[in-house]
Amino acid sequence: MIDYEKCLENPPYSLGKEEKEAFLTKYLLELTKHHKESCRPYEKILEAENVNLNNVCSYEELPFLPVRMFKDMELRSIEEEEIKKTITSSGTTGQQVSRIYLDQKTSMLQTKTLTKIVGDFLGNKRLPMLILDSSAVLKDRKMFSARGAGILGFSIFGRDKMYALNENMELDLEGLQMFLEKHKGEKIFLFGFTFMIWQYFCSELERTGFHPDLSKGVLIHGGGWKKLDSFHISSKAFKEKLRQVCGISEVYDYYGMAEQTGTIYMECEYGHLHASIFSDILIRRPGDFSLASIGEEGLIETVSVLPWSYPGHLLLTEDEGVILGEDDCPCKRKGKYFKVKGRIRNAELRGCSDTYAEGI
Repeated sequence: MIDYEKCLENPPYSLGKEEKEAFLTKYLLELTKHHKESCRPYEKILEAENVNLNNVCSYEELPFLPVRMFKDMELRSIEEEEIKKTITSSGTTGQQVSRIYLDQKTSMLQTKTLTKIVGDFLGNKRLPMLILDSSAVLKDRKMFSARGAGILGFSIFGRDKMYALNENMELDLEGLQMFLEKHKGEKIFLFGFTFMIWQYFCSELERTGFHPDLSKGVLIHGGGWKKLDSFHISSKAFKEKLRQVCGISEVYDYYGMAEQTGTIYMECEYGHLHASIFSDILIRRPGDFSLASIGEEGLIETVSVLPWSYPGHLLLTEDEGVILGEDDCPCKRKGKYFKVKGRIRNAELRGCSDTYAEGI
């Protein structure tokens, strides 16, 4: 098996197209064989598709699973006693949720990889952290939602953490003022989910007239764009509102999902989402699932080297997107960069903050 610890020594956006393809092909082929041997339902899927792994020349040829399959089946490549925690995807009341089973090894790889990716944007020093959410979301550490997992995962980059919202999802103005006074002049890391930031942070700051100085802040946010799209709020408008209410200008979106926890695609300063050396994005044509060309819209397939405890390394999502380029983004990060266009028609509303929004 490839030494993943050695892979982690590389900067997260350091491999060009040919090097990355060779690495991913070798690693993902071995990972596919592992899951075939360790997960009987996955083995049966490969058998039904007549997949011969000995004939695979590129990871692009490896079979993918529809992400929805994790709602309908229990898919894991570890014994029950090895399960450290179970991540559940976002889902509104009555919807089935995905259940993702993690062992110690997979959980550790997720944390180390996330650290490498986000460290490229935040640096290696822990920053005072303002979480634009409520601590109530972290109820059961053994089994919690993608929202809770996101907060917990990104918390490794923060110190002296404060939740900006109380258990009733109300802005804690007094606590916020004390936190900002304590860390006046310091760089602050903010994290939250897109719609919730808009609804419970931006809107409340605007309503109350309290405009804290977060000009030295760095915000990382993700999920919940479908709800904002329904309000005709663009990414540009979202960032502009944040600048108006609190002075923050360094804002990075990210793309990710519970089914591949730890694998995230960060937005660079030019507004492009990037695949790191630990992941990739493929765009497939809806008609025959063939690979689309750069600039051609289609279904997003996410590729990750992280899932060891379950066969979630190659997933066809319910999102549409387009690859904008590879190895030539103005930000100088190598790898593919892309844009998410939205959910496919009739797909469930399932973003972390969208799900909360459905309940209000």
